[in-house]
Amino acid sequence: MDQILNKVGSYWIGQKANKELNSVGDDISSLSNSIEGGAKWLVNKLKGKMQKPLPDLLKEYDLAIGIFPRDATNYEFNEETGKLIVYIPSICEVGYRDSSILRFSTTVTGYLEKGKLADIDGIKTKVIVWAKVTCITSDKSKIHFTAGMKKSRNRDAYEVLRGGIAVEKF
Repeated sequence: MDQILNKVGSYWIGQKANKELNSVGDDISSLSNSIEGGAKWLVNKLKGKMQKPLPDLLKEYDLAIGIFPRDATNYEFNEETGKLIVYIPSICEVGYRDSSILRFSTTVTGYLEKGKLADIDGIKTKVIVWAKVTCITSDKSKIHFTAGMKKSRNRDAYEVLRGGIAVEKF
């Protein structure tokens, strides 16, 4: 009888342990699926993919390095499609040396190519009212923002990383 109870007990404990291990695996899976922004770089690093700093990526694509707020350090970039997703800790406004102001949502998306960030979602600029920025292009001395109309500004004003000031709504 003891042998039977030992086998039944072992089987039951084995099944319970297996269920718990599967549950932990599911938890890890769902955690990895729900990771956003800040931790994605860690997952990529663990996979062996090193991500360059956002200013370096912008510079590589001939855009001003200070377009995004200083604390926008986490991003995803698909080199094949050009899709860029930038994560910003909170909704904020950034003022630049030329007195322009950009407002950023917590997630900014767009398509990055040489000298251009197009189909942007998550950036606004103050014209007379807040207008959605849909495209940013750059050449050697100017940066051009499209927000209903095209506005050119000196690129120098966007070459310095600046902190954002938190605001309540985008």
